[in-house]
Amino acid sequence: MQTAFIIQSINSIYHAILDHEADIECLDREIGDGDHYINMNRGCEVIAGMTDELTSLSPADALNKIGMKLLSTIGGASGPLFASFFMSMSKTLKGSETLNTLQMALAFEAGVQAIMQRGKAQAGEKTMLDVLIPVANTFKQMAEQDKSSQEIATALKQVASTGLESTRNMLATKGRASGLGERAIGHLDAGAKSCEVMIHAVCDAVLIS
Repeated sequence: MQTAFIIQSINSIYHAILDHEADIECLDREIGDGDHYINMNRGCEVIAGMTDELTSLSPADALNKIGMKLLSTIGGASGPLFASFFMSMSKTLKGSETLNTLQMALAFEAGVQAIMQRGKAQAGEKTMLDVLIPVANTFKQMAEQDKSSQEIATALKQVASTGLESTRNMLATKGRASGLGERAIGHLDAGAKSCEVMIHAVCDAVLIS
């Protein structure tokens, strides 16, 4: 993997967020404060416009630049969390110009751990983590088994969707889904939905490449 794939992925993420505007906004109106889609769209639009800045950078430097930009553009709680994700991936990949699947899996795992640390949360406490942690675990396991990129991408899409659905009856204690307490049970959280959408977008980029 090279920086070109990172650029392809962030463009796929941007368009996927746009395509799911209605879904994300509907979920946010049910249990959130209604600003999640606006924040996510603003951040994704900015990084999708960074192609010229990223092209000449190494994968690690490109990911760090994306993280720094998200810190100041997404807004709300999501900005620092996603910034931490990308900057932690960058640190893990420092010094590598071309990346293999296992390196990416380990970087993704480090990114998810950074979200856990920044959000002071574990699985079962913050809905986005119940999407991201199973994806990270499956990604690493399949990479260690030397599965093909296409096999991994197909599997991770299903894992992300299963993780999202698992949060429907979860009593979150951290993040936006915790705001209404038990009244949020039975609803999906917009933040978790955004994570599923982004995972699907990157996996689709792999499957069509």
